[in-house]
Amino acid sequence: MIKRDDAHFMLNNGVEMPVLGLGVYQSSAEETALAVEAAIIGGYRLIDTAAAYFNEVQVGEGVRRSGIDRPEVFVTTKLWMSDYGYDEALRAFDRSLRKLGLDYLDLYLLHWPVPSNFERTIKAWKAAEKLLADGRVRAIGVCNFKPGHLDELTARTEIVPAVNQVELHPFFSQPELRAAHARLGIVTQAWSPIGGINRYYGGGTDLLQHPTVVEIASKHGKTPAQVVLRWHVQNEISAIPKSIRAERIAENIDVFDFALSAAELAAIDALDTGARSGPDPDAVSPELFDLKIED
Repeated sequence: MIKRDDAHFMLNNGVEMPVLGLGVYQSSAEETALAVEAAIIGGYRLIDTAAAYFNEVQVGEGVRRSGIDRPEVFVTTKLWMSDYGYDEALRAFDRSLRKLGLDYLDLYLLHWPVPSNFERTIKAWKAAEKLLADGRVRAIGVCNFKPGHLDELTARTEIVPAVNQVELHPFFSQPELRAAHARLGIVTQAWSPIGGINRYYGGGTDLLQHPTVVEIASKHGKTPAQVVLRWHVQNEISAIPKSIRAERIAENIDVFDFALSAAELAAIDALDTGARSGPDPDAVSPELFDLKIED
């Protein structure tokens, strides 16, 4: 992985990916197309969705309505666990592409590692390798894989994931995992980059109200969310903050005109609790969520 500049990564297969993007997890179908359209018009070039978000159709609509040429927009979606397996994954990819209304994907991710049935995970990854070889997707990666999951995957398959998308924010900064990514040449991508998962499920402190973050934001004339996203950028972490509000969407990408000092980065680093708010990947299985993706 090479950080070509503040705004782009060069993935391990030579494909260029924007550092920041729009996530659409928990965005309703009605809200998604408008949010995606507004984001792209406002300068975003990375849109992240998933089969399990049930808004791929609307993401495709937003991309087309933006008026920006398709090659300029980096589109990611994810394979859901119930479709793991080789043939199942190939069929699920076709379904996602059809819903998105696209001819190809920029990045295709396995949504969870499923340690309880890693054989199906391996088969799904081999299907992703075929999609890459056939030119139907430009890069492939995973989500929520721990270092041990990555080691087993890379030992048993041909292609190292380009990206691992995981829960990551200053309260849970995952240094061990980031070190594994550096060793393997994998880009770290953060879901819940501004700590929303901590509010939704953990019931903990709001990162954006933490005195350290608020003080740094005041010093730079920026919002707390912008400071946290700048922390991601300077730590070479891709981030996909979710919003459906046009003003917040614009705010979240406006982080390239200032820099945090070494002392400010260290102060934010010190907020790490080591506590995960989202599901433990070792415990996740199709049975846990009991979710099926319909055609």
